[in-house]
Amino acid sequence: MSAAVFVLAINLFMAGLFAIAFGVVAVTTRSVGARWLALGYGFGITDIVLEFILPFQADPRPVGIGIFLSFLFAVSFWIVGLARHYRTALPHMALGLILGLGIIGIVFVIDMPRASLLRANLYQLPYFALHMLGLYIVLRAGRRQALDLTLMALLVFSGLQYLLKPWIAAVIGSGDSPQAYIGSTYAAISQSLGAVALIALGLTILLVIMRDMHAEITARAETDTLSGLLNRRGFEDRAAKALDMVRRTGQPAVVIAADLDHFKRINDSFGHAVGDDVIRAFARLLCNKAETGAIIGRLGGEEFAVLLPSADLVAGRLYAENVRQAFAGLSFAPLGIAHVISGSFGVAQCRQADTLSDLLHRADTALYRAKADGRDRVALMQHDPDEPLAAPLARRLASRFS
Repeated sequence: MSAAVFVLAINLFMAGLFAIAFGVVAVTTRSVGARWLALGYGFGITDIVLEFILPFQADPRPVGIGIFLSFLFAVSFWIVGLARHYRTALPHMALGLILGLGIIGIVFVIDMPRASLLRANLYQLPYFALHMLGLYIVLRAGRRQALDLTLMALLVFSGLQYLLKPWIAAVIGSGDSPQAYIGSTYAAISQSLGAVALIALGLTILLVIMRDMHAEITARAETDTLSGLLNRRGFEDRAAKALDMVRRTGQPAVVIAADLDHFKRINDSFGHAVGDDVIRAFARLLCNKAETGAIIGRLGGEEFAVLLPSADLVAGRLYAENVRQAFAGLSFAPLGIAHVISGSFGVAQCRQADTLSDLLHRADTALYRAKADGRDRVALMQHDPDEPLAAPLARRLASRFS
């Protein structure tokens, strides 16, 4: 058994393994990208099987064309899966052009002299172009984490090997005939390079999918389904990390505690569906008025909290006033509410020794004062009071950070 046959057997096993792996991911997660990737590796199996059949053909051209086209479509499906997973628009025109030229080109290339360097380059060029298209897709997605960078590097490596193969064949030969290819040293080198690319790319994109699945599950666990904001768990986790960074860098930060005034009356008078619409409207304003980097959460019921990194007490008050005025200006007449709905806000600036519990306590104390002073206003906590007022939100959160 030649070395190339042994490597082909490994490639067949690995292609089947990846087809099954991505198929399972597609079924269990309903991932469209994984579905296309499974299809790509499935077509790759066809290519390998045809490689085994080729030596026994009297006329090698039909099987040779089948080998080229099956691998061309295998890589194309893989590229589609890459675009679907990265949620990037598929360059349909570029992909169609590569496929079209490849299909037309193989008809002319198949009868060219086997030792022709031009023939070898024209044969490999579509594969190189598809890998560069994959690189463009990942670059366009804008992700720059370690796995994404690794995937891009592997796409470059895998693409360049197709440009290298014609020169290797020119130096050492690729067999006197297509049937003799499988027994050549070139076949062993070519299939080995293909095996490295197949395994490396398959494992990397599988890790990318698993990473993104984990991130999506985490995001769902930390998201309040009604408002679309972070829930209590998500806010606590991200705000605590942001405060650690604030303390290390010496940057300012403020927390705004917010509460909708007389919200229970809205639920009692108009129903919980209307109350939910009011919650969503307030959540949208909190997001729309915030700068990039703000951490915004719904802590429960009508209670919200916002952490503004790199903001001082003046900036925090301005943000809260903007939200307060915009919310008071909203009309809920379509929901049957004729009166103005307002919100109250408490703002506290982070001090060097503050934990998240400390900061929330002081912001909630300011909120309590805003409520006590008539609601629909912003109150500041510029220093700790001699006898801190009992703040219900602070009591509920303090135990989680003690």
